[in-house]
Amino acid sequence: MLRTSASRVLDDSDRDEVVALLDTDPVANVFVSSRVRTVGLNPARLGGQMWGFGPRGGLLSLCYAGANMVPVNAGPEAVHAFADRARKQGRRCSSIVGPVDAVSLLWERLEPYWGQARAIRWAQPVMATSRKPPVPADPLVRRVRPEEFEILLPACVSMFTEEVGVSPNLGDGGALYRTRVAELIRIGRSYARIDHGRVVFKAEVGAVTPHACQIQGVWVDPALRGQGHAVAGMAAVVEAAMACFAPVVSLYVNDFNHAARAVYRKVGFQEVDTFMSVLF
Repeated sequence: MLRTSASRVLDDSDRDEVVALLDTDPVANVFVSSRVRTVGLNPARLGGQMWGFGPRGGLLSLCYAGANMVPVNAGPEAVHAFADRARKQGRRCSSIVGPVDAVSLLWERLEPYWGQARAIRWAQPVMATSRKPPVPADPLVRRVRPEEFEILLPACVSMFTEEVGVSPNLGDGGALYRTRVAELIRIGRSYARIDHGRVVFKAEVGAVTPHACQIQGVWVDPALRGQGHAVAGMAAVVEAAMACFAPVVSLYVNDFNHAARAVYRKVGFQEVDTFMSVLF
């Protein structure tokens, strides 16, 4: 076993160094970077802790430990330090997500203590684009309006259940999930094509930094799949994201979802990294 130094809990005094480290890979780190830029490093605002590995002024790696656990720039020594802290603290997250090498090693260390995962997504290609889509955008895809929340919500629940394997309404009755859906609508990061009260296509821009943004929650009404709505809808969302949020648009997708990967390639995305997710 590698000999490791301990990790430490970071605070707002570490913010500049944390942001600089996150910016070394703005696509892979977009989720964590978006959180830090929005609320800082105070655990009460962050919704979890940010662990650091390396001395002050020489920070090497990070691990966001909130509802998700996300290692950042974490080599073997950092992973072992983060796993040691996570083991002592006990599982508080619903998933571990991030670069495949770090997550696989982290899970190898934690599985004996945390028990079996509900599901493991061993390979999730990270895809990104920085150019205008080479296919026509759907002109009917637009920002969702606040008064359309109840129209959009069932599509969001369906997408989440289909993707994650459990309903977001479990546990708290869906209160937290409803709040997140409403927040993305309020801040103008929820897009959809809604025809006569029916959601045809929808997607959200879930994380945003000055350098990159990340699309999530892509969904087409099952009865309308195979008709080109995903390609045209994604083209519209990519154009909007580049115009409003960041010059690089990214996402990650399960490796076995060949239909989705084909859609994203048609819109201009290319694979740039590989994530892994452990779901509880």
